[in-house]
Amino acid sequence: MKRARLLSLLTERSFQRKRVVLASGKESDFFIDCKQTVLTAEGHALVGELMFEALEKLPACKAVAGVALGGCPLASAVSLISHQKGRDLPAFYVRKEKKDHGSAKLVEGDRALSPDLPVALLEDVITTGGSSLKAVEALSAAGAKVVGIVALVDRLEGGREAIEAAGLPLESLFTRNDFMS
Repeated sequence: MKRARLLSLLTERSFQRKRVVLASGKESDFFIDCKQTVLTAEGHALVGELMFEALEKLPACKAVAGVALGGCPLASAVSLISHQKGRDLPAFYVRKEKKDHGSAKLVEGDRALSPDLPVALLEDVITTGGSSLKAVEALSAAGAKVVGIVALVDRLEGGREAIEAAGLPLESLFTRNDFMS
């Protein structure tokens, strides 16, 4: 029921058939702007619950990290649900590049990052896996041990293969096929 409702919201609010250039540089004839769903109260709650449940399929983690920008509300939602369920997973945000002011960090929230802390990385959309693997490097450099990745949508364009080739499991709530049928 929750999964079906989230898919309905993503289809109504986030999925568009149009030509776009993706972050990977690839061209596509469809676009999924997950933020249009995740940043609604209902979408936020559903994503938090379903991604929290998906963590059970990965090696145990003690924190979650979202890749900026789309993964940040995912990490927030999962962290909130974890607290409500008595598990208390802190959230981190991974920037695409260091800020040139303020903390000048790639990983935000890292005061709670202890050495070898097992972290699950959360992504909104996986295409080639490049953004995810770059975030894994940033988390590793900050001392975390990434145990796997949970994606809201896998576009089925090589990302899973790249992530698994790097030795990490990937769980996705949906794939492009869920939107194309």
